[in-house]
Amino acid sequence: MRYLLGIDTGGTYTDAALLDESLRVLASAKALTDRDDLLRCVTDAACQVVTGDIAPHIGLVSLSTTLATNALVEHQQSPVCLILIGYPSETLNRAGLREALAGDPVVFVAGGHTPFGDEKATLDLESARREITRHAPLVSAFAVSGYFAVRNPEHERQITSLVQSLTDCPVSCGHELSSNLDAPRRALTTLLNARLIPLLQSLILAVRAMLEEQGIRAPMMVVKGDGSLVRYDVALAHPVETILSGPAASVVGARHLAEVRDVVVADMGGTTTDIAVLRNGQPVLDPDGATVGGWRTMVEAIQVQTYGLGGDSEIHFDMEGNGPVGPRRIVPLCLMAQQYPRVLESLREEWAGPEIRGLPARFVMRRNRLPKETESLSRNQKRVLDRLDGDPMPLRELFREQTLERPLDRLIERGLVLVSGLTPSDVAHALGLQSGWCREASDLAIRIWRRRVEFDIQAHWDDDQSFARHILRRITLRATQCVMSTALGEGTSGHAVARLVEAALGRVDGSNLLKLKPQLQCPLVGIGAPASTYFPDVAERLNTTLVVPPNADVANAVGAVVGCVMFRAHAHITPLDQVRCRVHAPNGMSDFQDLEVAAVWASEQVRAHARSEARLAGADEVELQVHREDNVAEDTAGLKVFFGSEISATAFGRPRI
Repeated sequence: MRYLLGIDTGGTYTDAALLDESLRVLASAKALTDRDDLLRCVTDAACQVVTGDIAPHIGLVSLSTTLATNALVEHQQSPVCLILIGYPSETLNRAGLREALAGDPVVFVAGGHTPFGDEKATLDLESARREITRHAPLVSAFAVSGYFAVRNPEHERQITSLVQSLTDCPVSCGHELSSNLDAPRRALTTLLNARLIPLLQSLILAVRAMLEEQGIRAPMMVVKGDGSLVRYDVALAHPVETILSGPAASVVGARHLAEVRDVVVADMGGTTTDIAVLRNGQPVLDPDGATVGGWRTMVEAIQVQTYGLGGDSEIHFDMEGNGPVGPRRIVPLCLMAQQYPRVLESLREEWAGPEIRGLPARFVMRRNRLPKETESLSRNQKRVLDRLDGDPMPLRELFREQTLERPLDRLIERGLVLVSGLTPSDVAHALGLQSGWCREASDLAIRIWRRRVEFDIQAHWDDDQSFARHILRRITLRATQCVMSTALGEGTSGHAVARLVEAALGRVDGSNLLKLKPQLQCPLVGIGAPASTYFPDVAERLNTTLVVPPNADVANAVGAVVGCVMFRAHAHITPLDQVRCRVHAPNGMSDFQDLEVAAVWASEQVRAHARSEARLAGADEVELQVHREDNVAEDTAGLKVFFGSEISATAFGRPRI
């Protein structure tokens, strides 16, 4: 008997799932994610399901993660030097490239190619050598992108070889990440890829160390953003392809667990709610590439709408007792009190004392980081860190010095200080819908906030449970709005969606004059740990069926091992004149006098390349599909004009076990 081990490392939890060869879930477990100690959290999760003498019989390990996505969203990445070959300087003003660089060095090198793959200018290797040597001590990686390198990658390859000969830094090459022509977006994708290499490397090395400690000698895969699997060393070279890895794994896991075909999949975790659509059992891919952190990349990925709503989302209150939920993630008070008993004592003192102005039931705590990350801090920021040297501190105590409010905000933005406060997880604990952490802390937080809100807006709730249910309705209304927004499509404005939701679902206070009755035309599959808490009400509001499959709380870890390896190879045929055409294939160019002969050669090239790369990525038995699309127009005289062709091959198969 061979077993399969799936691991998903998210912002809040690291999940593990053990499956047999028939892809049946045998065991699952969770452990809190600690970004400062990834080895411990993956070990804690895996060792709960890998028990006894199972380790020698594990035939496959696969990993999905949201760490890459979170890093891009939070703008917490490593410094990179971007080398642009043959690009005009104004390129930095397109695709958000200048903003993405955020002050990192960029080097313009003479060279590049034409749209036909001919050399536009001689590559200036001497200038490149000087710049690489100058920037290498200050960066963690290099990103190389050549103008029209997808038509001829020779200059990218030469610069990549030069970086490798002069430095120990990893290097990302643009033509290996995308075959699309949009040069600025390809440069952006290459830059982000280089930045993510150290992050993904730390996670993969942690998992590899855990496997070695446990005596697991199985091949290791990583989930890509399109839901397919790739061998871990290939993923290390192209980590940008793992953005949206976690959401993709959740969609694949939901399809497997729920055995459904046409559904909306909603995955609520600690930080976000990710929503995707399955049609005919297949996830819809984003035709324009994945968008993460506001940047539109060229990464093929499942079309997922991500919303800042999760079990750890910060709950706000406006002057009407309502207000947004999220998008910032904080630590639930019930969890913080579980780990630090002094938090519970402080909450008791706060409830027993007079009402405190400002933000009640709120704590801050310093995060353990390397000293070099604090070198550039201001004097007041360092004062805050010094004050937070120990257990979590009540915000009211820190804010006795009003001058520290702004430095604290900056430290929170940089991820150096953690915030703890009221979250949906606390509401669920107070209502008895969730357990496992310190319920008394959640009860006290509800009580303290109820007192504050009643004072601010002169409202009244019969008891603490009524107030908690009021907050719960706000959370489910927000979750319903997220599902409706996805179903209505990205083209609908956020304001229009909000007005539709308000009309369809009613305000929290029930004061609507008009109420519509929406109906989702397919079932809703809810996954993630909070699925059973919030999604039943969402499905009821949308008049649809809810499916919460068994093991829904570890669907990501399940999706990590039930997917297949997939690789797509592309070739482009462009006309040179009225007779000749040129094929730009993965391994080179070739000219032909006859289009059909060119198409046959191109098909052979992409078939061979896709099959080879799929096997390199870890596939066992490989199947192939080839698609050809001609771009032909007809002029006013009825004459057909050939503008080009794209021939693609998709190779897929289950990973070797």
